Amino acid sequence: MGGDHAPAEIVRGAYRSAVEDGIAILLVGDRERIASELERLGAESPRIEVVHAAEAVGMDEPAVTPIRRKRRASVRVCAELVRDGRAGAMLTAGHTGAAMVAAKMVLGTLPGVDRPALAAVLPNRRDRTVLLDAGANVDSRPEHLRQFAIMGHFYAQEILGIPEPRVGLLSIGEEEAKGNDVTRRGLRVLRESGIRFAGNIEGRDLFSGNVDVAVCDGFVGNLLLKSAEAMAELLAEMLRAELGRDTRSRMGTLLAAPALASLKARTDYRELGAVPLLGLDGGCFIAHGRSTSRAIQSALRRAVEFVAAGVHGKIREKVAVMRAAEQRLSGETAG
Repeated sequence: MGGDHAPAEIVRGAYRSAVEDGIAILLVGDRERIASELERLGAESPRIEVVHAAEAVGMDEPAVTPIRRKRRASVRVCAELVRDGRAGAMLTAGHTGAAMVAAKMVLGTLPGVDRPALAAVLPNRRDRTVLLDAGANVDSRPEHLRQFAIMGHFYAQEILGIPEPRVGLLSIGEEEAKGNDVTRRGLRVLRESGIRFAGNIEGRDLFSGNVDVAVCDGFVGNLLLKSAEAMAELLAEMLRAELGRDTRSRMGTLLAAPALASLKARTDYRELGAVPLLGLDGGCFIAHGRSTSRAIQSALRRAVEFVAAGVHGKIREKVAVMRAAEQRLSGETAG
């Protein structure tokens, strides 16, 4: 029920996922409106089940709405389905804050994680960079940055297949004295985290491939993510205009079509789908508010990949191992 084009595009994307990808889906929301959209699509899919939710959180409502006022809001019902084992992960294109609050309160966080973080994957010159937090927390403390770094480290290992991810802290300069109080203190905390820490990095390092994981608070991360998406769209529009300028350019476009298609797949948010909210005891994915059916289908593929890899369980195990090692080290130092 959330998103600029809900419920039509959400239902259409889910239907495509069920029919083309064989994904079993629970559609949560107003049963009559969802049924009406499914009827427009024609044949029924046995892989789709509608779960009625009488309420939905509007984009202009407070993030705590599904906890305090609308306790049967669709986003909360989604979280309950994951908690109860009926679903492997929840996906929403609606109110990010409400989704985070509902997921955190219903699913809970993993031991050792105070705040979940959105992990966006951006293309770089070599492969991909995990950016977190990409918008879940607008204010973060140094210990939160450390938790983001650890979760990003394990996410890069499990999903991107990078054995020893290089982690950097986003700041306004590489020098240790640069940045605000949080980043300067965060730098010291991250140096002691036991991961492969590359120190301070700048915005350009997101795309250079110098690091595999970039850590920042959610305010900075969301601005970076939205700016990167807008720049990718602008460059695509400029490229299309140039390639269609004359006959020779159009002929060159035909020859370059495979390369252009590959480039689009790496940069188009509709192909990337959604980002996971890491640190929860269950899967939660946040899609772009203007998601089309194609973006929703891509998002569902990412969710299936996440669940199949058991990512949140592996993060739980590895964070527990790291915490135990730190506690032993702390005890030895005190002794």
